Amino acid sequence: MSGKSSSSSSKGGDYTVTGSGTNSSGNHYCNREYSNGSGYHYSNTNGSYYYSNPNGSTYYNNGRGGSTYTTPTGYQVKK
Repeated sequence: MSGKSSSSSSKGGDYTVTGSGTNSSGNHYCNREYSNGSGYHYSNTNGSYYYSNPNGSTYYNNGRGGSTYTTPTGYQVKK
């Protein structure tokens, strides 16, 4: 990790990437700092990806059309 950070914007709001990397399998992750807390994101070479948001919600997409969203209160919604 180079120690550099960058800023970006998403549906969840503005964030600063405080760390990121790619493992030997080619899977990517990044730690994100939002104004209301921290979260992270990872994406895999098989097309799946996952978000953990500062409000406690999560989103997982398996890369094949299936996804699971967990609300901040822990309720799961599968598609």
